[in-house]
Order: sequence, then structure tokens, then C-alpha cells
Amino acid sequence: MSTLVLVRHGQAKPFEKNSDCLSETGEQQAVRLGEYWREHDIRFDEVYTGTMLRHTRTAELAGFDKFEQRAEFNEYNADGILRAHPEFLPATDNRQLQRAFEAAMPLWIAGTLGAPGLETWREFHGRVTRGLRAIVNAERASRRVVVFTSGGPIGIAVQTVLQAPEVMAIEVNWRIRNCSLTEFLFTRDRISMDAFNATPHLKEVTFR
Repeated sequence: MSTLVLVRHGQAKPFEKNSDCLSETGEQQAVRLGEYWREHDIRFDEVYTGTMLRHTRTAELAGFDKFEQRAEFNEYNADGILRAHPEFLPATDNRQLQRAFEAAMPLWIAGTLGAPGLETWREFHGRVTRGLRAIVNAERASRRVVVFTSGGPIGIAVQTVLQAPEVMAIEVNWRIRNCSLTEFLFTRDRISMDAFNATPHLKEVTFR
């Protein structure tokens, strides 16, 4: 039996020009995660990240200097999806941003919201599941694997393993905490969820 841990990146900066970077709080969350693993002698045989800065920086601050970047674990293009909505208005706080997402995401999932060059829901879902399948199907037994990624891919992993309707991937995504741990136990023939959205290393949690 092997273990797969999906880590959502530390808190980023959604309202700044360069949103693909960690806030000071996000950096502290990542450092604390690494400390927690070392305190409990938790080690990993394989370490992967998406290619986004908030993924790789979270991994680095958690104590990893060697990891493999895989674009399959990148987040969906949130800004592109929001801007494709006909009633798009720039959000200035988390409440406005959440309302905008709740209006746009169901249309994107249904395939009725799009723009030139914007990844579709089906393309996003397909690449994430390919990335997960590549890990699960590898010819190696009894491994501990960690992936630093975003809420969207974690939502898809949970939805896929639980065989829930695809729209539930985004519903799950809304609740995933920064720097949280979602764990799966797997063999090449079976995968099950063992923990969801856990933050035993954090005293305070953030969602965005």
C-alpha cells in the first residue's frame, strides 16, 4: 500500500498584480508544514509540484530542494474564466471574488463559458486525472508521494476517488484550506481517501 499526499499551496496574493506568489502568511504556513513533518519523522520517496511559483515556493519552504515539476498539477486559469463571463467586474475583496466564481464556474463546467485559448473544464479535468494516474500506475510499491498543487486539482482528486458528480470538484475546492493535507492510500488497482483538508500543523487557517 502506498500513500499520496496532496498539499494545497500556502496563502497567495489574489488581489495583487503578481498573484502567483505567497503572502507572508503563506510562507509561514509552508515553513510550519515542513517543521511538522520533521517533528513527526514523516518522509517522502517522491516529491512533485505544479509549475506555478506558489507550488514550488511552498515545497521549498517546507524543506525540499529537489522535486519534479509537472504541469498536470497546475490550477485552472481563474482570471481567464472570470473575464470570460459577460458580467465580469474586477473583484476587490474575497466576498466579491467568491460571488464572481460562483457565477462563472458552473457555466465553465457546463461548457457554455469560454474564450480563445482558455482551457476548457474537460481539458482541465483530463490533465489533472492524467497526472494522478501516472503516479498511481507507476511500477513502484510501498511509496510515500507528496504533490504540491492547488485547490482545483485537489477537488478533482477527491471527486474522482469518491466517484461524485464532476461539479462537486469545485464545491470541494471552495473549502480547501491553504497548506492543507489531503491523503489517499493506493495500489495500482485501488485508491481510497484517508484524510481531507487536514491542518494539524497550523493554529489558524486561511482559504484564499
